[in-house]
Amino acid sequence: MLQVNDLYFNYGKKAVFEGVSFDVDEGELCGLFGPNGCGKTTLFKCCLKFLKYHRGSVVMNGIDITDHRIENMARLVAYVPQEHKPPFPYLVKEVVLMGRTPHLRGVFGISRKDKERALTALETLDIAHLADQPYNQLSGGQRQMVLMARAIAQDTKIMFLDEPTSALDFSNQIRIWNIMRRVAEEGVTILACSHDPNHVSWFCNKVVVMNRNGIVAEGAPHHVITEPVLDEIYEGICSVRSVGGTRMVMPRKVAEREYGEISLENLRGIRRASTVEMKRL
Repeated sequence: MLQVNDLYFNYGKKAVFEGVSFDVDEGELCGLFGPNGCGKTTLFKCCLKFLKYHRGSVVMNGIDITDHRIENMARLVAYVPQEHKPPFPYLVKEVVLMGRTPHLRGVFGISRKDKERALTALETLDIAHLADQPYNQLSGGQRQMVLMARAIAQDTKIMFLDEPTSALDFSNQIRIWNIMRRVAEEGVTILACSHDPNHVSWFCNKVVVMNRNGIVAEGAPHHVITEPVLDEIYEGICSVRSVGGTRMVMPRKVAEREYGEISLENLRGIRRASTVEMKRL
C-alpha cells in the first residue's frame, strides 16, 4: 500500500536523509521510530507532497504520488500532525466533520452519512461529550484526540500519524494505540511516528528505525527493538528486558540497578496489574 524507494531530501546543502527505502502492507500498523532530528516528520511531509524530495519515489496504492491529484490524495491519505494551533474557535464536531471534506458532493454539501461518520469517529475515541465545545479551548491531549477522530472520519486507506500520543496521559496513550490496532485490522494502512520504543514494540506489526544516516533497521518489533539497534541510535543508554512476559525498554543503569531486585511476587503483581489495565481499556 505504501512504498518509499531510495528517497533523498536536503534543506539547502544540508542532507536530512539519504537513500530511505521501506514499504508498508495493507492493513499494517507500522511504527516509524528514531531520535530527534533524524528526519521522521520531514519524511512524512515528503510522502504527503508537502515537501518535494530530490530523488527517489513514493508509491501509494500502486500509483506514484507525483501522479496523484490533490483531491485524490485527500481521499486516499489522512494526516494527524505533531502539533496543531487552532486559528478559529470551531466546535469539536465541526473540526471532525472537516475530515469528510474530500467526500462532499459539490452543491449537495454535508450529507447525513457525513454527520454519522463524524459522530462515530467521536464515539470511537470516547470524546462525543466534547462535540459542542470550542476546539481551541481544549487541552493539548484533547485536541490530539479530536484530530485523530477527524482522521478516522476521513475514511481513507492510509493514515500518517505524527506522534499521535505525545500529549496524552498513559491511560489514553494505551487506548489510542489499541484504537489504531483496531483500525488497521479493518484494512487501513497506518504509519505512526513515535519516540517511545515500548509503544512501537507492543502495538505495531512492523517497525522502521531511522537515524541521522537513514534507515537503521526494519521488520517485526522483536527483531528490530533490540539492544544493538538501540545502542546505535541512543549510544548505549537502553536495555531490553522481559518483565512478566512483556518486553520492555528501560534505561540501562536502572535495569542494572533494579531489575535483579524484582522478586517473583512483584513480577506476578506487575502481570496481574497489566492484565487488569488492558482488560479495562
